Amino acid sequence: MNSDEDRKALITYRLKQAQEALEDAKKLVKHQGSPRSIANRSYYAMFYAVLALLLVIGKGTSKHSGAIALFDQYFVKTGLLPKELSRSLHRAFELRQQGDYEELAEIGQEDGLEAIKNAEKFLGSVHTYLRKEGIN
Repeated sequence: MNSDEDRKALITYRLKQAQEALEDAKKLVKHQGSPRSIANRSYYAMFYAVLALLLVIGKGTSKHSGAIALFDQYFVKTGLLPKELSRSLHRAFELRQQGDYEELAEIGQEDGLEAIKNAEKFLGSVHTYLRKEGIN
């Protein structure tokens, strides 16, 4: 990353990706998409928001599990963001893993709706944190 401007541009890009994924999840709910797809897009909304947060502190990773671990380490364990967000992120990751990789996995409608509700709350908290930090 060359400059602060580049970093801010990438943070903005990641937040846009997060919002797009959340909007996709909402469209799936509205048009009776599969709970598996709703959970997937909800997870990605959170994941992209995590990547934006990690950019703020100069951290990054190419692995989902690594991003989640860094989020927990630098934002939850330090008290910057509530533990509830970590639980939501871990649950969404678990649903996505089941839906994408486990054979015969069933993701229920309630799971999909829970994931989207948690993603909305997650993104709201991330935006609030970034505004407080003068970043967004």
